[in-house]
Amino acid sequence: MASVDVCTPTKGRVFSTRMAGGRMPLTPSPKPKPSPMQTSNVPSIHTTPLFATAGSKSAAKKIGKSNIAKASPKRLDSDLSEFALTSTGTPVKSRNNRSRPQKSSVRIAYNAADRFVPNRSASEAICNIGTGKVESRPKSSSSKVQEGSSILASSAFDISMRDDLLGRGIDGLSIDREENTSEKKSPNTKAYESSVAQACGLNLNTRILAFKPAPPESSRPVDLRAQYSRPLKPAGLNAQFRRRILTSPDRVLDAPNLVDDYYLNLLDWSCNNQVAIGLGQSVYIWSADTGNVASLFETSADTYVSSLKWSNDGAYVSVGIGTGEVQIWDVEDQTKLRSMYGHETRVSAMSWNKHQLTTGARNGWLFNHDVRIAQHKIGTLESHTGEICGLEWRGDGAQLASGGNDNLVSIWDARSLQAPKFQKTNHNAAVKALSWCPWQHNLLATGGGSHDRQIHFWNTTTGARVNSIDTGSQVTSLRWSTSYKEIASTSGFPDNSISIWQYPTLVKNIEIPAHESRVLHSSLSPDGQILATAAADESLKFWKIFEKKAGAPSLVMSARKENDIMSSSVIR
Repeated sequence: MASVDVCTPTKGRVFSTRMAGGRMPLTPSPKPKPSPMQTSNVPSIHTTPLFATAGSKSAAKKIGKSNIAKASPKRLDSDLSEFALTSTGTPVKSRNNRSRPQKSSVRIAYNAADRFVPNRSASEAICNIGTGKVESRPKSSSSKVQEGSSILASSAFDISMRDDLLGRGIDGLSIDREENTSEKKSPNTKAYESSVAQACGLNLNTRILAFKPAPPESSRPVDLRAQYSRPLKPAGLNAQFRRRILTSPDRVLDAPNLVDDYYLNLLDWSCNNQVAIGLGQSVYIWSADTGNVASLFETSADTYVSSLKWSNDGAYVSVGIGTGEVQIWDVEDQTKLRSMYGHETRVSAMSWNKHQLTTGARNGWLFNHDVRIAQHKIGTLESHTGEICGLEWRGDGAQLASGGNDNLVSIWDARSLQAPKFQKTNHNAAVKALSWCPWQHNLLATGGGSHDRQIHFWNTTTGARVNSIDTGSQVTSLRWSTSYKEIASTSGFPDNSISIWQYPTLVKNIEIPAHESRVLHSSLSPDGQILATAAADESLKFWKIFEKKAGAPSLVMSARKENDIMSSSVIR
């Protein structure tokens, strides 16, 4: 292992008198010859202090000579500066700058050079420049002080005058520069600029950063007091006060023998808070108030219940049979009122509009029945070629929506049922899920089957599609909330869940895994808070997903009030 050589300086050769790295030789400077001023009795700042002479000369002789340069007094060269220092400490302008006087060292008295502060007469002369009123002060006994003060005042006046003239010159220079730039433009340049400005539609006489004329006033007055007096919403208000949705069912009931068929409609909730469900060949009524279950009737063994629907008043329930028969039952008396025939295949969907009942069959036929008369069939609606699996009248009875296995959505006008008003072919699968918005009457939501998985929102006044959602799962039913601007969708394969979507933002609030198999049917309670779902796992579950807040107004009631106000204003 190689050893590292360490260079150590030898004694007596730390400092050298020769040039080392371009440095000056470290030798004592020669003492300057005493000048006449130093020989005078005036004390100097460079004289040896009194406490330094206390030592004896013999002790000083014993100390050897050092090769470090001693501090020598600085010499002022008059040829390097245009100011010379006098004994008063005031700068004096040199008169002969061209001639080089002989170099001489000037010593300043210690008591006069401790601070460079002009005397009072000089300060007052500076403050009174330009006023013409300079108070006379008694002259100092020293002529040098008076001369220095006058020189300082004159130099300060010269400096202020010079700054004033310099400022004026700069201002004049900027003005002259602008004038010169405009004057330097040749006629050809001006003509070119004017031609370009004319071609671009610009006006050269106006400024670019100029205020534009005021915008036209709105025809609708704006109440600024009401607009700016609204309280600001905190940033975390939505996250803090977001509605909590329970992910567990409020109640679970058994539903044995529920037919696992996507195209049937076997669940409905009446306005009297009673749930009707079709299980195989039987229809059961469950009272949500008392919790009692009653069997309404049973069909023959060779057929089954394919659909059912409560009337608007909740007193009657219509039941579709697999043979094409339609029965109407009085729930309170548990008696059949009548049977209506006409369909050749099973009745898979039906909807009430006051005293009219519309039914849809497997062959795509739609019949209108008037239950008050003996000849109940009053109209046939021809539009679909596949099985009718979705059917829903609007709340006011002005329009009817139907969906079929032919991937078609038809929107009918109640005043003319010979042909649909609109036909929509945007879905790529059977359309079973249909739901009218309760707080916006002309808004319809439709959902497609397993090969479509889309929810479309339609403006039934214009026929335009306003929004869409890709759910990623088979849409089996849609239910609008009456308390919130939200819609709930139930899905089949592969999620088997309940999803709640905000409208019109289409943001998914929550997705609840509802059943072990696909959700086939759903219905909303009369108060709009609880959603009932029936699935192929033979269970009936109740979910409190639209729970109202205390004192919160209903969207349906507010929409009705607005409609009443608009109708009254139109009549007037």
